[in-house]
Amino acid sequence: MNYPKLQLMQAFTTKNIPDLDVCVLAALELFIKEGLPKLNLKKSKRPLVVGSGNAAATGRIIFEDQDAVFADEGTYENKLKVIKSIDQVIIISASGSKHAIEISKKLKRLNPVLLTCNKNAPAKQYIDNKNFYVFPKNREPYTYNTSTYLSMIFAKTQEDPKEILSFLKTKIDPLIPKNLKKFDSFYLLIPVEFDNMREMALTKFDELFGPIISGRVFTPEQTKHAKTVVSSKKEFFISFGYPNNNFGYENNRLNIPLPKNADYASVISIVYYIIGKIQKQHKPYFKRSIEEYMKKASNIFSLELKPIVE
Repeated sequence: MNYPKLQLMQAFTTKNIPDLDVCVLAALELFIKEGLPKLNLKKSKRPLVVGSGNAAATGRIIFEDQDAVFADEGTYENKLKVIKSIDQVIIISASGSKHAIEISKKLKRLNPVLLTCNKNAPAKQYIDNKNFYVFPKNREPYTYNTSTYLSMIFAKTQEDPKEILSFLKTKIDPLIPKNLKKFDSFYLLIPVEFDNMREMALTKFDELFGPIISGRVFTPEQTKHAKTVVSSKKEFFISFGYPNNNFGYENNRLNIPLPKNADYASVISIVYYIIGKIQKQHKPYFKRSIEEYMKKASNIFSLELKPIVE
């Protein structure tokens, strides 16, 4: 099997940053090529799962079938004080650095587990080998975090990336409208059983479009509660695995199918892929802005941050 998008990810520069849909295809090719580690995380009765941003959403997805407590770097200490039944800490961090180091060191007594994409993660020094999980990742634009957290979710759901790759090309591509650039607002309808990934979709709109293109993400049930009181002919409704016959103007609707027995990895891949198609049809807001943003972010965090994460 050839891996054209994977090869592209290994060679792009700030002059030809790929869109999000390309990163999704490359991530799927990576998982097909390299495989994924198996997760064995049901040893504890009440784990504390710590992560920020997309890592936090990933934690809620991976541990939604367990009696887990969720926190970020600012709240985990209070959770430990209040909830005495916590018996292990799970840290989710693509880099395995920053707050992951402090948390794994402080909570060594709780037999910490680290889920990361960095085999040389600085936090590794405080983690037992059996609790150190390294997932494959691609070289990607800063903030995209497509292969990183998707790899962890695939490891949880055990879905087949080859099947999803085929589904995107054969079922989704023919449905993509050519006129998405007409719209400056997009409303995504996510099945209620995948509510934990809504934040990930919203984050992508923030990162790629900022205040220029609006993204709203709700389940059909949430949408029934006054989300469409004010309407706009420039808002486009995209539903996933749900026949939307009620929300948005009739000509501003797109119903996207989901694979049979779809789980989180499939849904996130498809949603990200669609957002990438929106990105492709609009002006390159992210690509024009990322280098200047990285200079500011480097000053804010007192770190050298680059537009491309190797």
